[in-house]
Parts: sequence; structure tokens; C-alpha cells
Amino acid sequence: MSTRVVGSGDGTRLRAWCNDGVGPAVLLCNGLGAPPEAWPRITARGSGYRVVTWDQRGLGGSKRPADPGRVRVEDHTEDARAVLDAFDMPSAVVIGWSLGVNVAFELALEDPARVGAVLAVAGIPGGSYSSLFGAFGVPRRMRPRMGRLSSRLLPVVGPLLPLLVASLPPAHDLWSPAAVRGPAQEAAHPGALWAVLHEFARHDWNWYRHLTLALAEHAPLDVAAVCCPVTFVAGRYDSLVHVRDVRQAARAVPGARLREVSATHFVPLQFPGVMVEELARLVAAAR
Repeated sequence: MSTRVVGSGDGTRLRAWCNDGVGPAVLLCNGLGAPPEAWPRITARGSGYRVVTWDQRGLGGSKRPADPGRVRVEDHTEDARAVLDAFDMPSAVVIGWSLGVNVAFELALEDPARVGAVLAVAGIPGGSYSSLFGAFGVPRRMRPRMGRLSSRLLPVVGPLLPLLVASLPPAHDLWSPAAVRGPAQEAAHPGALWAVLHEFARHDWNWYRHLTLALAEHAPLDVAAVCCPVTFVAGRYDSLVHVRDVRQAARAVPGARLREVSATHFVPLQFPGVMVEELARLVAAAR
């Protein structure tokens, strides 16, 4: 996988990646702070796709913006355009994971000619904080407030989040067979899992908290105008994005497909085969 520096619209310098593969163009709008290795089969050079992605502002090898306020979802969307331009991709099938789902739908609504299809994994198009902790029975009206309060702990617990939060099913399902299989499937890809955890451990968690709070301000999008093929993939044991909210989002997009799997928030690591299947389906539909 090769890297290059890409300048975004406001001058922020981003580290962008390409798998150097041959095939249909794919733009990966990754989860916040996640490396390309979180997608072990899709980002492989021999995947059959030319995949590009980037480190979000101030994370990995990307620089922080001169204006610290330029970390909204809209700014990440501008970065997505810059990456497409840098790799000479007029359009692409767009994969979004978590935060990246917000970015994918912003791009699909603002520049529909550049988005051939959207694979939305473990995320919803805007209003993400309203879905936090829903799997634990927290009332919707309290979720944004709890999300902001919990962000204060990120500098302390951030390096442990992939194991302590994102990979754990709700308490009432913790010992169900399907829930136990989810984290076990992550362990079936130890190299990719190690890469993800290693990358998370290196983050500046004060800055990471700044980015998550900006995500909290991203309002729900009206996705009725999305005209490309869309597939949502939801984890039934996702403690960060409630499966019911993903179902609702899928109903709001005309003709959208929904697939639910016995996964946590780390769907790409737990079900890489499903990611390959659904991407292939969308690439065929986008032709």
C-alpha cells in the first residue's frame, strides 16, 4: 500500500493511502482513527479494486487544520473530494464505517455524480450521538448528553475503547452464543486486529475527543434524495450505533438494502467476507 500527501481545500495536509490495486474505484471513508488494515480483504492489493482512503485530520499522518474548528463532518467530506481528485478518480463506490457513513452520505447528497454506490457499515447518516448507548436501553433524549459527558474520559480510556466499548455487546446479551462469537471472530484476524489496536493506542486522545464532539453536531440528513444504490450493514450487538436506528435509516433511503449480522461495532474485522460480498453487489449495481 502506497501513501502520498494530499492537500485539502483549506490547506490541511492529509496522509492518503492507495492499495495500488487494479479494478473499480473504491473510496473508503474509514471509522474515526481506524487504519486501512481494519478492512483486511478489501484493502489488499489483490482485492480486485483500486481502493483509496486517508487519515482524518490530526490523526495518523495527517496534520491538524490551522483552524481547529475545521473538523466537522463537512470538512471530512471536503477531504474525501481531495483524495478522489489526488488519485484521479472522477467517481467511486464509497464505503463508510461509523463516522465514515456520515461522510459518505454527505458526499452522495452534495456530489451525486462522484458516488456510484454507498456501503454504509455500522453507522447512520447524521445524528450519530442520538444512537449512542441505545443498545443499553438509554432513552434517546439522554443519549447525546451522555455521549458528550463520556467523551471527557477519552484521554484516559481511549486506548482501551476497541476492547472495552466497541467490541462488547449489550450487557443483557453478553453471554449469548452469537455475542460470544462476535469478539471471537475478531480474534480470527489477529494481524488486522493488532494493527487497529496499535493505531488507536497511538492517538492523541485529547484531539480525538475534539473530533468526536464535532461529530455530535452533525444533524440527521434527509437522505430521500440519494439516488445511487445503497446497502446498510448493521451489527446486532453494536453498542455504539443501535441496530434499530440503522433499520430506520435504511427505510429512509429509496431502494436501500439492509443486512444485519451478529457483530459488534467492528463489523469489518468480524465479517470481512460479508464486506466483500456486499461491495461486489454494489459495484455490479453501479455499472
